[in-house]
Order: sequence, then C-alpha cells, then structure tokens
Amino acid sequence: MEITERLHQSPVVNPSACPVKRGQVHQYNLGIMYGKGNGVQQDYAEAVKWYRLATEQGNAYAQYNLGVMYDNGIDVPQDYAEAVKWYRLAAEQGNANSQHNMGVLYGNGNGVPQDYIQGHMWFNLAAAKGSQIGRDNRDVIAKLMTPAQIAKAQALARKWLEEHGE
Repeated sequence: MEITERLHQSPVVNPSACPVKRGQVHQYNLGIMYGKGNGVQQDYAEAVKWYRLATEQGNAYAQYNLGVMYDNGIDVPQDYAEAVKWYRLAAEQGNANSQHNMGVLYGNGNGVPQDYIQGHMWFNLAAAKGSQIGRDNRDVIAKLMTPAQIAKAQALARKWLEEHGE
C-alpha cells in the first residue's frame, strides 16, 4: 500500500508577520526563491544552503522543505532517515505538512520501521491542524488497523497534543 504524499506546500512567509526571528525567515525565503526560481535562477544547491541556515535557528518551514528534499532526493542523496530527522523537528513544532509526511513515512516504512499506529497518530495530528490529506490518509491507514490499534493511535495523538500544549 502506498500512501499519497504532499510536497512543497509551505508558502513564502511575510517576514513582518512571522513570529520567529527575522533572519531565519529571510533565509527560508531565499531557500524558497532558489528552489522555485523566483527572481533568481533555480538552484537547488543554493536552496539547500539557505534552508540549512534557517533550520539551524529552528525554522519549521525550512525543516519541512529540507525534509522534502531528502525524501525525494532533490539535489541531495535520497535519504529517508534524514527526511525523518527534518520532518520530525518541524512536526514537533506543529507543522501540519511535516506531521502528514511523518505519517506517510511510518505508513510506508521509509526511514522508520513500518508502524500503522505511529502513522495514524501523525495523520491525526495533521488532520487536527486542518490538513485534508491528513484526514484522507488517516482514513486509509485506519482500514489496515484493528480497532485496538486505532484506539492506541488516538490515545497517542491526545497525549502528544497535551504535551505540546495544543
């Protein structure tokens, strides 16, 4: 079973509206510009460079996009374990796209052992943030699980939300 995956959905962030340090937002935005070729020649290596600088300061959008690059081998060697690292950092900050992609990786067993309970938990968290694809994939993976497994996944999602103040 392959679970669908959503890629590059993070928008360019207006630095004045962002609740994080301005420098990391500018670095993230430069990564977006180079990754998409907006105003500069498209250059994935430069995008990786700018995303890395922003990730060092904890920018969840940059962590997500760096995860996407490793997940898909975009100007870096494809490395699911490295994708998990970056997605997890962003997911822990509440980034719904990263939470969804963590569900995909657990559901398919890429970079982590296949674990439908963990996959369901991450899809459920993404769905709670309003992710339609998170809801859809939560329903897909639930069809592969027992009621007890679903209950455990739901309990894990509730615990995560309590621990992260959401």
